[in-house]
Amino acid sequence: EYMFLDDTACNLASMNLVKFYDEDTGDFDLDGYRHAIRIWTVVLEISVAMAHFPSASIAQGSYDYRTLGLGYANLGSLLMRMGIPYDSDKGRAIAGALTAIMTGMSYATSAEVASTPIGPFPRFEENRDNMLRVMRNHRRAAYNRTDYEGVTHYVMPIDAELAPSDMLEAARSAWDLAVDRGERHGYRNAQATVLAPTGTIGLLMDCDTTGVEPDFALVKFKKLAGGGYFKIANQSIAPALRNLAYSEDDISRIVNHVVGTMSLDDAPAINKQTLAAKGLTTEEIARIESALPGVFELKHAFNVFVVGEDAMHSLGFTEEQYTAWDFDMLQALGFTRAEIIEAGDHICGRQTIEGAPGLAPEHLPVFDCANRNGKYGERFIHHTGHIKMMAAAQPFISGAISKTINMPNEITVEEVEDAYWMSYQLGVKAMALYRDGSKASQPLSSSSDDGADDDVADEIIDAIEKEAEIAWGKIPAGMSPTAAYAAGMRPPRFLLPSRRAGFNQEARIGGHKVFMRTGEYDDGTLGEIFIDLAKEGATLKGILSCFAIAVSKGLQYGVPLEEFVNTFTFQTFEPRGMVEGHPNIKMSNSIVDYVFRALGVEYLHRDDLAQIPPDRELGDLPEPPSGMAVDAGVQLDLTDAAAERDVDAVQSAAAFADSDAGMSAPQPVPVGGGSNGGGNGTVMQAEAHAVSHAPATKANIADAALAENMGDAPVCSNCGHMTVRNGSCYVCLTCGDTTGCS
Repeated sequence: EYMFLDDTACNLASMNLVKFYDEDTGDFDLDGYRHAIRIWTVVLEISVAMAHFPSASIAQGSYDYRTLGLGYANLGSLLMRMGIPYDSDKGRAIAGALTAIMTGMSYATSAEVASTPIGPFPRFEENRDNMLRVMRNHRRAAYNRTDYEGVTHYVMPIDAELAPSDMLEAARSAWDLAVDRGERHGYRNAQATVLAPTGTIGLLMDCDTTGVEPDFALVKFKKLAGGGYFKIANQSIAPALRNLAYSEDDISRIVNHVVGTMSLDDAPAINKQTLAAKGLTTEEIARIESALPGVFELKHAFNVFVVGEDAMHSLGFTEEQYTAWDFDMLQALGFTRAEIIEAGDHICGRQTIEGAPGLAPEHLPVFDCANRNGKYGERFIHHTGHIKMMAAAQPFISGAISKTINMPNEITVEEVEDAYWMSYQLGVKAMALYRDGSKASQPLSSSSDDGADDDVADEIIDAIEKEAEIAWGKIPAGMSPTAAYAAGMRPPRFLLPSRRAGFNQEARIGGHKVFMRTGEYDDGTLGEIFIDLAKEGATLKGILSCFAIAVSKGLQYGVPLEEFVNTFTFQTFEPRGMVEGHPNIKMSNSIVDYVFRALGVEYLHRDDLAQIPPDRELGDLPEPPSGMAVDAGVQLDLTDAAAERDVDAVQSAAAFADSDAGMSAPQPVPVGGGSNGGGNGTVMQAEAHAVSHAPATKANIADAALAENMGDAPVCSNCGHMTVRNGSCYVCLTCGDTTGCS
């Protein structure tokens, strides 16, 4: 709203127009209004000298031009209380007249101050001709003249036939006085008025509407910066109905239709009696009753924060149930959705005046707002009505108007273009529009997100709500990014479940022992990794740990694992080389290359990254390591793993091989008896023994040969098996590791 020279500033002040309106007589206190304008013009003038500025140049510019920012608020509420639709020619005529009075009287007061020894603002004389030309154009608009000086666009004047005669006369006399005094004395202030949004201060001033705006909705909910909402109900409905000659009984019924009874008394389905039957105590019901005036939906009064934990436990709800973000206490108590909606409409109101009992259809436009009211309302002010109201006030404002042109969510691009073009044609200096719901969060809402059609099945509604919750980032723990993106969610952080699966992998890369641990979502998707080295305090260990945290954060914020694998495989730096301990990865260019090769093989089935591709038909990996392999850091092959599962059989075979029976020569033993007639009736068992014991005999001979070369051979540092002499060094026949010279 402040459109002036660079390096200048102004202080703002706004008057509540409703405070000058007498609801009993229907009169607007013009004398009080003019008096308030004079006082606040002087106050703002004094504030120029008292203000602190962020820079010397702004302080100098503000001193040279002494700009003010007087304005008003609650215009929309004033028109409603007067029984006049916001989007009407009469409403615009009244707005133009009140704005003309404000700016005219403010400039007249500024010229009065300039008539004193302190004089006009320091840069007045060099701007005298242009400023007086602007003042004369303001006066022409008040008199509905068309002979403007230097103005080429359309100017919306005050409609003399529709504006109240006393307001019209006050507006014209104010500008006569402002121009006359300015020509004689100049002006103490280069700018007098703007129309500010008055958002937060409007609440402190007890305004239903802000600035030149209509009401956002008859019942609205303001989002607080620190979290939460509070309910704001329009206070102008009852005064407007009285002005329209409705009886008190009719007014009571209409108001209850809009804002509800805010009490459980006589409510259908959900009331004090039915709640007591469900197990709630009198004290707990009283706490619910006291919370009703401020709730958005009926279910917002039924939670642990209102009734307390003791009540939840006595009703049979667990802490896990009543602390869940999607817990609905009313449904959990057994009330149907239809019963909840019916009781909610009675207690919290339908939040629209449409359909109110006894309301005449011709009076509906008086209560039209910037948006549809609640989940049942259909009427709202068209965006052209906003633009025309700004055009009615703009000819009588020194600066500009800060106002939002509200548009419904279904507005088209062409309609947005037309709105900007119309604003230009009507001479509006500043125009800002907002399409409802176009941002993820907005400060004011006219309805709950929980609007439901009575005819829709509960299962369908639950499914839609679940999809909506996921789309807005309410992700249950354990849900993977893949599943959430498929449901249309924006990328937040996907928290892993508290208890999660994964695997630990130990390996050696270039002689450096590396431990990798993974964490998974419930569907098996990778969600985190940890990388550790055996060397304590090493710089590389700290870097890899931080790197793993960064990768884990990326995975949890939705970066696909494929991106990491494609980026970090084949990265080359020391340590690198042979990989020991992994069944599929046998060479790597670095620890990072090894980690993402292993992850690619395990989670993406990128077998092209493995030197020994896994056999997917038999399983992705061989048997898990156990026994000595765990201590030595070696992944056993399938044969060794099978042997470790049957230790008794292995020990029995070894004992037999070391026994005398295993080493003694076989003796002939007769088999059967009698003669075959050829002297060959006795069959010797020696051949069978020779055949069956041949392998054992060869093994024992090999052991004897190896024993000569073992001597004081050390244990293999790699796998834990005994080494044998190989020249002047030792070699492990199990894993092939040597002590260095063979």
